[in-house]
Amino acid sequence: MGSTKSRMNRIPNAQELMQETGFSTAAIIRLHERFEFLDKDQSGQLRPEDLSTLPKLDFNPIGDRIISAFFSPGKETLDFASFVRILAHFRPTDKNRARGGVLQVPANSSTGKLKFAFQLYDQDGDGKISRAELFQALRAMLGLRVTEEQLESIAERAIQEADLDRDDAISFDEFRKVDDSTRRDHINKSKTYRKST
Repeated sequence: MGSTKSRMNRIPNAQELMQETGFSTAAIIRLHERFEFLDKDQSGQLRPEDLSTLPKLDFNPIGDRIISAFFSPGKETLDFASFVRILAHFRPTDKNRARGGVLQVPANSSTGKLKFAFQLYDQDGDGKISRAELFQALRAMLGLRVTEEQLESIAERAIQEADLDRDDAISFDEFRKVDDSTRRDHINKSKTYRKST
């Protein structure tokens, strides 16, 4: 297998990726091995169909949306560095950390994770979640467990509650405010529960 150092030397920009994403040496090596496994044609690039072979995404109702989030608009391939940067969103949340004397907001910060989640709903990339986009996401996640009318009602209510500027869509700022409000409610309920026990 080779030493860790020799394996790291084969990975382009490994040290920079570790600093940028917070992944450990072992994690970068594992991700590189996974990338090479998925890269069937050994081109150094992944395509959407390469990611669709992952069993957890294959069975995920929004697997296609997750896969498309790995690729920039108009790009049909993904290099290793981009692969690692996207996966950094899924790491446990970090505090901001200094890099080169400059405070960085890591991809796995609350804001980074929220932007990634927003992107899963904003399918046309216009910076807003339309009623139709929300409805499609709900349909994918809930499937046949609810009726079309129930899905429409859920989408309508979500838009009404989150759409502060009344433009019939949810912007990222509105999405963030809903998330903040949900967190506050969850924290308050947790405190109330602890006091009552």
